[in-house]
Amino acid sequence: MKLSLQAFQNLSHKSITLLGMSGVGKTYLSNILRKNKWFHYSGDYRIGTRYLNEPILDNITQQAMTVPFLRDLLRSDSIYIRNNITVDHLKPVSSFVGKLGNPELGGMSLKEFKRRQYLHYEAEVAAMKDVPSFIQKAYDVYGYSKFINDAGGSVCELDNPDVLKVLEENTIIIYIKTNKNDEKILIERAKTSPKPLYYRPEFLDQQLEIYMTERDIPYVTMIDPDDFVRWIFPQLFYSRIPRYEAIADQYGYTIRTEDLYQVKTEADFMSLVEKAIEADESK
Repeated sequence: MKLSLQAFQNLSHKSITLLGMSGVGKTYLSNILRKNKWFHYSGDYRIGTRYLNEPILDNITQQAMTVPFLRDLLRSDSIYIRNNITVDHLKPVSSFVGKLGNPELGGMSLKEFKRRQYLHYEAEVAAMKDVPSFIQKAYDVYGYSKFINDAGGSVCELDNPDVLKVLEENTIIIYIKTNKNDEKILIERAKTSPKPLYYRPEFLDQQLEIYMTERDIPYVTMIDPDDFVRWIFPQLFYSRIPRYEAIADQYGYTIRTEDLYQVKTEADFMSLVEKAIEADESK
């Protein structure tokens, strides 16, 4: 929601959504606020524990069933598998999303990859639509009048007007904009440690065709999964920037990573948000 500075300062219940690429500091900020009685809502945690819990467990069980010792124990109900997802440990979600390419290198077929991408899309849409009910729950159950929505980096990819309407009507949207140095750091980090990501279907199809042409690869099953993630990440990163900016321009405000890194307390963050609102009012 767009507010005047005075209206923001007068809010008795503050609810904020943080947008930005993974690694820009959304969870860092959320952890600071959580210590000051802000309810920390992690979109990725909600996805993993509610909307993708069963597919994640099915995937893990399927892998375990390839090991004869574990297969016998699972079939006899001697053991069971469960997620141990936390806000700071979301690997089960990323392992389910997985990577495209050679199965012998940990990849998967294009058909299966797209199926999981779609399941993640549906889960992220649902998790963002849950924000209003969790704002209410934060107050009714925990007595918290302040709420921080730590949204996933792919929210800008959803192209879902209903999601933006929910977030805009119920929270103040803050986009964390990277500077050139931080962009280089995030891209280098992705090269060093390539992780599973969500891609818009049109973007994936377009970039996959370019990649396979450049690498002269005739079949998806011949792709090195990590090499593809390293190659596509810069394209993904720069394709998301105008999407984040468009959301912030229409529905919210922008803060910069260099200012975010100076935030040590709740008061620091509130001051940063107020400056962003003032800057928007003066446009």
